[in-house]
Amino acid sequence: MSIRKRGTRAARRRMTAGTAAVLGVALLLTGCGDDGDTASVPEGWGTLETSSVRVGYPENEGYVEQPAAERAKSNAAVALQEKGGIRTGMVSVQLDFATGVDDAAGAAAAAGAGIGMNSTRRATEDIRLAGPDGAREAREARRIDYDFTADGRDDTPNVGTPMSGVLVAGVDSKGVPFVVRLNAVKDAVDAEDLDAFVGSITVK
Repeated sequence: MSIRKRGTRAARRRMTAGTAAVLGVALLLTGCGDDGDTASVPEGWGTLETSSVRVGYPENEGYVEQPAAERAKSNAAVALQEKGGIRTGMVSVQLDFATGVDDAAGAAAAAGAGIGMNSTRRATEDIRLAGPDGAREAREARRIDYDFTADGRDDTPNVGTPMSGVLVAGVDSKGVPFVVRLNAVKDAVDAEDLDAFVGSITVK
């Protein structure tokens, strides 16, 4: 009887040690996931790099990074999708686009004001981006999903064409406000890819 008890105690100790080891590994893995140092970019996508953020774009869907000499001065990086000479999709990054902004709410308010009168907001959500673990406040951002209609200017689709967009606004670790956008012909980018786009953003 005592032999069985000692054996049971030993087995319990081995189980306890094994459980602790498994929990230790789990905690390490959880810690690696929580620091969110760099966001993952889907396979087949390209990457836009700026001083404040890095973001993926669907290169496998025909989006091409625009050379610096060709993009508007207000944009720090751009990737375009063109079909038949018409810009059917656009990923853009703007930096330091507003004054007096020091948090995600302020950046989102400024960015949202620029969406335009012909737009309808569908959803607004506070999110957390990937980035350096020490820059926790900088990783806070706000996502706005919206619909709008094309104005036909600058090689965009014909006036009145239904479009959809998502923007993510925040302030980087150096206090610089940023806004990242993806605008495209409505239903050309599905909800899963919009989520992947937002999830590909790393704030610096």
